[in-house]
Amino acid sequence: MIEVKRLFDFPYYQQERYPKDDALTTKVNGKWVKTSISEYIDKANAISRGLIKLGVQPNDKIAIISMTNRTEWNICDIGILQIGAQDVPIYPTISAEEYEYVLNHSEASYVFVSCDEVLNKVEKCKQNVPSLKAVYCFDDIANGKNFQELIDLGNQNKDLQEEVDKRKAAVTEDDLATLIYTSGTTGKPKGVMLSHKNIASNAMHSEGRLPLVQGSAKALSFLPVCHIYERMLLYMYQYTGTSIYFAESLETISENLQEIHPDVMSAVPRLLEKVFDKIMAKGTALTGVKKKLFFWAVDLGLEWEPYGKNGWWYQTKLGIARKLIFSKWQEALGGNLKAIASGSAALQPRLARVFNAAGCPVMEGYGLTETSPVCTVNDLRDNGFRIGTVGKALPETEIKIAADGEILIKGPQVMQGYYKDPEKTAEVLKNGYFHTGDIGIVDSDGFLKITDRKKSMFKTSGGKYIAPQLLENAMKQSLFIEQILVVGDGEKMPAALIQPNWEYIEGWKKDKGIDLSKDTAVACKDDRLRDRLQTEIDTYNEKFGKWEKIKTFQLTPDIWSIEGGQLTPTMKPKRKVIKEKYHDLYEMLYGR
Repeated sequence: MIEVKRLFDFPYYQQERYPKDDALTTKVNGKWVKTSISEYIDKANAISRGLIKLGVQPNDKIAIISMTNRTEWNICDIGILQIGAQDVPIYPTISAEEYEYVLNHSEASYVFVSCDEVLNKVEKCKQNVPSLKAVYCFDDIANGKNFQELIDLGNQNKDLQEEVDKRKAAVTEDDLATLIYTSGTTGKPKGVMLSHKNIASNAMHSEGRLPLVQGSAKALSFLPVCHIYERMLLYMYQYTGTSIYFAESLETISENLQEIHPDVMSAVPRLLEKVFDKIMAKGTALTGVKKKLFFWAVDLGLEWEPYGKNGWWYQTKLGIARKLIFSKWQEALGGNLKAIASGSAALQPRLARVFNAAGCPVMEGYGLTETSPVCTVNDLRDNGFRIGTVGKALPETEIKIAADGEILIKGPQVMQGYYKDPEKTAEVLKNGYFHTGDIGIVDSDGFLKITDRKKSMFKTSGGKYIAPQLLENAMKQSLFIEQILVVGDGEKMPAALIQPNWEYIEGWKKDKGIDLSKDTAVACKDDRLRDRLQTEIDTYNEKFGKWEKIKTFQLTPDIWSIEGGQLTPTMKPKRKVIKEKYHDLYEMLYGR
């Protein structure tokens, strides 16, 4: 019987318990290509032998950079880890300069890339990375070394399997497994050192919070696997014998859901916001009775409480709404979802209510790269779900709230430290606890509620403390607001920089017969749009104290994006960057 202690134990455990022909499935040239658990392991061993033949030693670092999640990523991951080397997953969307920094800081000797787009970025900085020996590509690219070449090399040297097995046996659960460079909103990324135990324990403890039928479930994977959240889930899926299907891209998720009918998927709140906005836009376009029914169902959903707390009459109406309206939402998400695991940022309570009311269970959790990542998660079973919280702590996880409100975590998932940075490590790891930088409270039933980031909170010139994320999450409920940054540190009042939801505004102006300029820079100054945004802000301001209310705002004409530099790869606003990028608008907020 295989006992899972190291990350490369997961596929072997699955092979023993759940020998599947679709352990990993990727779409290639329009067709879903399945990889059985045995083929997965065989190819991982071939990669291991090939890397040993190339001279890779234990503790060498090997980077993986892929534009999409795909079977090859997992094969490389296991192939690297089981010879005692460590992998360094890198966000594909960062700049060539950032690639250069991470590759040099980690001293990566080899890089696996997905396609020519990533290869071109690596080629730009290759000459500035002295440790880098070669780059292998998953796609077949002219003049580029191919991933298959390494598998072939491994298959030509099967006598090296004995060395692979010897190295596997030497790896312990406390050994370093991976370096994950945090996207960060300021400064250089930090290399988070996670051990096999950190991630493996998190996968096994998280498994108990998702309602999966072991050995027969399907998962759709599309959040970047270079992020620890999706990566941990992939190990968890292998542990439970869940078939993993990789979405082609963010743009094809709707189509892939219809093809696969998954039981589980992960999501970030931004994606759920976009799904909800599209549903609402379709509902707005309806007419007559259909439109009335649609909004009746949505309004009902927004009042949802778990465990039938609203009473039998509400549940009766909800049953009708699910049959007439929400069944279409379920079908759009594949018709079979048992859980959507939401993480990475705060989920608006209205989304938790309406998706759960619709029979599309969204389970919000909380964690950081430094905690591998999950610390807490909601679970509809056994009264383990509470709206507006991120759930209860995982087994073996201790949560403590410091005197200043900071959330402290102790448990097997807490990182070993920051690579080559003992000073920053000492700042966050104190007395056995990881200092998260997040502010929160734990209620009497053990549910954790996040209120803000410690560094995000600011004080106005009048001495009042403002928690910007609370305001931002409230304002983002408006269909007119795509992104928002609340500012005001040291200023007389809170204000906001807003990126309007141009897609929704397009439908609004047609519905109202408003001739709004297609030039967004001009539209941002149009009083009709500004007045409408002011009405939205006034509505959500009602929930806050007089000193907290957003008093003024400016609209930004361009879309905030990862590529544009306004957002981190996990879709969080970069506060400092946005303030600098829109410096003139910021000054206008305060009449300067």
